[in-house]
Parts: sequence; structure tokens; C-alpha cells
Amino acid sequence: MHDYNANPTRSEPVHFTVPDEYAGLRLDQALVRFFPEYSRSRLQEWITQQQVKVDGAYATSKQKVWGGEKLEVLPQTHPAEQPYLAEDIALEILYEDDTLLVINKPVGLVVHPGSGNWEGTLLNALLHHAPQLADVPRAGIVHRLDKDTSGLLVVAKTITAQTALVRQLEARSVQREYLALVHGELTRAGKVDAPIGRHPTQRVKMAVVENGKPAVTHYQIERKFPSCTLLRCRLETGRTHQIRVHLAHIGHPLVGDSVYLKGPQKCVPQLRALLSGFPRQALHATRLALEHPVSGERMEWHAPLPQDMVQLLQQIKAIVNEPA
Repeated sequence: MHDYNANPTRSEPVHFTVPDEYAGLRLDQALVRFFPEYSRSRLQEWITQQQVKVDGAYATSKQKVWGGEKLEVLPQTHPAEQPYLAEDIALEILYEDDTLLVINKPVGLVVHPGSGNWEGTLLNALLHHAPQLADVPRAGIVHRLDKDTSGLLVVAKTITAQTALVRQLEARSVQREYLALVHGELTRAGKVDAPIGRHPTQRVKMAVVENGKPAVTHYQIERKFPSCTLLRCRLETGRTHQIRVHLAHIGHPLVGDSVYLKGPQKCVPQLRALLSGFPRQALHATRLALEHPVSGERMEWHAPLPQDMVQLLQQIKAIVNEPA
């Protein structure tokens, strides 16, 4: 019928002869039978990107086959379907043993490969630092930080440790604290208990929604300033964008948050340009505590504020004439 004996993820052309029983099928329907592991939309992309020839000529998306045609296909694996690459990316490692790895993630480092960021991520760096993580799902990553959030992340180096950490996260025994600079002047500590889910119309955002997953954030005041407040936030749950969504929900969005900060905020004139010019959400994972998956020992790590947030606070203090 056809001479298909090649690995479809190869970059070399693969050749087929269309069987007579495929007569009348659209080309993409025929390709599905040759490459059942790929979606039809992916195969249609191959056609539109001129990766498929029929009898030596580039195929068209609506073309049909009648049997006997010679197909030449140059499969192109999507980055999501390829093994992740190990990359030599510097990591600030605060703790490491045979089971755990604790990292202070810098601003700008994506945690896991995804659309638009298939390389240069924490996962790629982990595979270079500890190649055995290739045998652990998600290279041992059990929780994430947004690209522009800095701070502490724990990575499991074995499947057993990963399972134990996930159970601790589910049991809410992992303690995670963040420092967040928010717009507005808060006067006392509080708690936000509001479910979070995908925004109903803006799919790249999360939101407080009635049918969302339970989410609880505790916050206390670290330092007050005119027009802004430095908070220490403690997570009970770990929903996507949780602190950002919850603080925006109560009217105190994070300084620099381009996604959840909407419209001008009330601000003393001296600080307006400084706060509006901060280039990322002012959020840092400063404390992490958990039980070691093997020894059961309670362990704790702290990461000081990164330089950009330190500088921002110093500039605020200088403008409002507060002592450093």
C-alpha cells in the first residue's frame, strides 16, 4: 500500500503512495491515516506551510486524492511535542540534596516551556543542572511563579519526592509568603477568600468567579507609604495569579501589574511617575517552608527582595522623606 517505515518526527522527507481505497478523500484526511498521532489541524498546517507535495507539486488545503499519487511529506514537530532541551542557564540555588532543589528565581525567567517560550526556561536550566530530572514529570517542578515574579521555588529531584510535595501542597502544609507592593493605603491585616477561575471573556486573565476554585490569601502590613502599601501575603491555596487577582479584587492592585492594573490609581503627585513606571508586578516570593520528603524535617528558606524592588522602595522613601 505505502512505504511508510519512518519516524514521523524526522526532518527528512517521508514518501507515500496513496492507496486506491483512499480515493475521494481530502488530502488532510488521507494524511490522518498516515500520521494518526497528529491532529488534523496540525496536518493542515503542514499543507499550508508547503511541507506536503503531491506528485512533485506543493499540495493545496482542499486537494483530494484518488489513489496512486506519490506524496512527499516533511513532518515538522511542534515544540510542545519535542523533548525539552537542557540549557546551560545560571541558577541561584539556595539548597540542594539528593531529593530537593530550592531556587531563587530571577525576574524574567519563565518556569515552564509554553507558547512563545519553548526554550530558555527554568525547566531547561534544571535539565542541564540535574540531567536525571528528565525522568521526573515536569522536571520536578511542583509549583510555579509568573515570569515577572521573583523568588523561591522548590523542585523535586525524584518522583517520590514530587508526589510527597504535591500532597503537602494539597494539604496546605507548604507555607509560601510573598512581599507585594500595592496601590492604596491599607490600614489593617485581612484575608481574601474568593474563588478564582478563568476570566469569562478575556481568556489570558484569571478572575474572581462564582464557579472558580477555592482560593484564600492572607495579608498583613509590612510598611505604609502615601498612596501605596508593602504587604506580606501568605497563600493557603496556589491558584494561577492568585495574589494578583485577589489584591486587585479588593481594590489594591499590585504596582506594575500590566494585566490586572486598570486605569489610573489615586496617588500623590510626587509618586505617580515612579509607581506607574515600574516595569513588572512588584511581587516576590520571600519565604518557603515545608517538610523534607525523606527526613520529615521542617525546613525553611528566605530570599531577600531583588534589587529592583529594593531600589523602588528606597526611591519611595526618598520622595516622601522617610528614613531608609
